[in-house]
Amino acid sequence: MDDTPLQDSEPAAASPVPHLAAKARLLLLFTVLLIGAAVLFLLYARGVFEPTQRLVLTTDDSEGVAVGMDMTFSGFPIGRVRRVELGQTGEVRILIDVASKDAHWLRTSSIFTLVRGIVGGTAIRAYSGVLTDPPLPADAERPVLRGDATAELPRVIASAREVLENLTAITANDAALRNSVANLQAVTEKLKGPQGALHVLFGNEADARKVVATLERTNALLARFDTLAAKADTQVFGPEGVVREARATVVQLNGLLADTRASLKKIDTVLVEAQAVGANVRGATQDLGALRGDVEANLRKIDSLINEINRKWPFSRETEIKLP
Repeated sequence: MDDTPLQDSEPAAASPVPHLAAKARLLLLFTVLLIGAAVLFLLYARGVFEPTQRLVLTTDDSEGVAVGMDMTFSGFPIGRVRRVELGQTGEVRILIDVASKDAHWLRTSSIFTLVRGIVGGTAIRAYSGVLTDPPLPADAERPVLRGDATAELPRVIASAREVLENLTAITANDAALRNSVANLQAVTEKLKGPQGALHVLFGNEADARKVVATLERTNALLARFDTLAAKADTQVFGPEGVVREARATVVQLNGLLADTRASLKKIDTVLVEAQAVGANVRGATQDLGALRGDVEANLRKIDSLINEINRKWPFSRETEIKLP
């Protein structure tokens, strides 16, 4: 039997890696570079390398303010708290670095608020109402307005407690609302009754029945009035009604008026003839006046002639001649 060497029965030893130390150094260097690139990217993403403009906000309390928190404008971060310090007069100074590319949103009329909500942390917000105002200069110092929602909690809780007390008083057994609801239910039951709203209006059923009886009598009277109106219509406008007789009377009156018109025409003719006769009479009267004047003139002449004869008649015994 052949003897096998010992090295053939044991596994062969691993061969050494060439340049192991150099490779380890390269791997360590790559890791450091990767970490450095990541840090630089984070710093760039945080805006460390961007040019900034300093803004100082003053307040009397910096509770909730921390270094690195953002200042927002319309919900977008435009600045970051760099440092919080206490001023010489006791006020709190909040130093904020505002990115130069976003500084144009801040104006001299901008307002800065520090709000602490019920849920969540404190937030610094900037508001610019008029964007046409001059831009905010660097290292400007502005007061910040504080708004604490938790400060309103006691008043809100007190108001809620008062509302609950009022609700308890309203829903109590002896409350006026419960009595009103009971009265409303009673009124509803009365409305469902036979007399309906009349029972509710008069308060008792007897008066409601009287009103119903009165209404029924009124309806009966109205029916009688309708019958009388129909009869009056027949008597007035019927075949033998007053209207027909009145029409016959009107026809007779029309005939009388026609006869009267004819008589008036005849009277007009007579009047015309009488006017003509009167005109002739006036003419004759004027002729008689002239004739009378002539007669009177002749009589005067005769009178003068007789007087003349009386004076010249020598043989007359009487010196006066008298006319028969």
